[in-house]
Amino acid sequence: MQQEQKQLARQILLQQIEILLDADDSQALAQLLNKQRSSYIAEIVELLDNEQRRAVFDVLEKSISAEVLEKVDEATRRELFKLLEDHELKTIILELDLDDAADLLAELPEEESRELLESIAPEKAARIKSLMRYSEDSAGGIMDPVVISVPENATVAEAVSKIRAAEIDEDFYCVYVVDGSGRFLGDVRIRLLLTGPEDTKISTLIDPDTIYVTAYADQEEVKNIFHKNDLIVAPVLDRDHKLVGRITADRVIEVAGEEAAEDFYAMAGTDPDELDNVSVLHAARIRMTWLLPCLIGTAVTALVLMFFHRKFDFENLAVIYTAAIAFVPMIAAISGNAGLQTSAIVVCGLATGHLAAQRLSQVFMREFRIALLVALSCGIMGALICAVLPHLLGNLETVARHFRIVLAFATGMFSAIMVATTLGLFLPFLFRRIGIDPAISSGPLVTTANDSISVAIYMTLTLLLAG
Repeated sequence: MQQEQKQLARQILLQQIEILLDADDSQALAQLLNKQRSSYIAEIVELLDNEQRRAVFDVLEKSISAEVLEKVDEATRRELFKLLEDHELKTIILELDLDDAADLLAELPEEESRELLESIAPEKAARIKSLMRYSEDSAGGIMDPVVISVPENATVAEAVSKIRAAEIDEDFYCVYVVDGSGRFLGDVRIRLLLTGPEDTKISTLIDPDTIYVTAYADQEEVKNIFHKNDLIVAPVLDRDHKLVGRITADRVIEVAGEEAAEDFYAMAGTDPDELDNVSVLHAARIRMTWLLPCLIGTAVTALVLMFFHRKFDFENLAVIYTAAIAFVPMIAAISGNAGLQTSAIVVCGLATGHLAAQRLSQVFMREFRIALLVALSCGIMGALICAVLPHLLGNLETVARHFRIVLAFATGMFSAIMVATTLGLFLPFLFRRIGIDPAISSGPLVTTANDSISVAIYMTLTLLLAG
């Protein structure tokens, strides 16, 4: 009910904005928008055309416009880049946190990004550049570089004074302690600073077992570390063990959503880049890069069937081929789905960092037994279907040979499921080993290849057993 009320409120807000836009009442529009949450405005901006978006950004306060630009989807942001002038983008960059500013500049063309950096204060530009050198999906790419750190010989009173003097808009939960060369030693919780005597040395309060992440760690690894250790915040260290930033749980929640979306796109046979542009040609091109190999793969399956047609094209085996080919879709679909189930379990385990999923031998023993039961069940039930359907249709010509087709189908179904499950098990590990996203192993390219393999197995067994 609460969710429905919120949805209704946003619909009403959208209607109000459209009425004011049509009336060209910029004053009333400004009063309405600048009282709303930036997340609500971002959702509405995604639904407007470019002329309306321009009118909205003309009346938004600069701080709100910066938040809106950050929160809209990538395709809308790309359109807004074209609408906003350079001086507006500069203002927005100055309003954003350093990590958000670095993300925004990374989406701009290189030349425009460089010009904007040259137009802002050198100190801030240098800090943004230091963030941009990290990959966008690494810990360094998602961290906040603004931290509170104190030397190990500081007192509680000195640490509290530094907290009071710091200009940090975001919440913080601890103070980080570094040695004379800036190397990270640990953290001190705010609770200890508030309850400890003022002359207490910080070095006596350090938690030496502080969990940290390295700047070049993949964001999926960071997400798993937060999940397993129930972290709210974690320091980020460079290769020299020096403190360079921090990552908070709210940023990790965003990362979890991004990673889940990427895996979903990969398994569906598309790419998150599709959302970078509103052009349907752009989206169609990305999808075709996946579908074209699939088309070629299905052509391979057709070649397999044509090859076996010639093998059956002697004596009176044509009727066997005709009967056998009717069950090809069932073999391909069931074995493909069985393989997909296995690969989905493995990919999910690898993505979440589940220890059991990291051990191939343990996963193999479990999945092999499951696959054996599934293959036996599908083989038996499929054989019953294969035996009954021709009787229902009244086109059974040779009972003895039909029995052999049923036997070939049952054996083919069993074998195809076992092979597909094996591929679904080993391919994610192989892809991960060679640096490819394991989720692709569940995509249409692999399932199409599995179709060709399962059909070849089935037709070979039919030729051997029923021919």
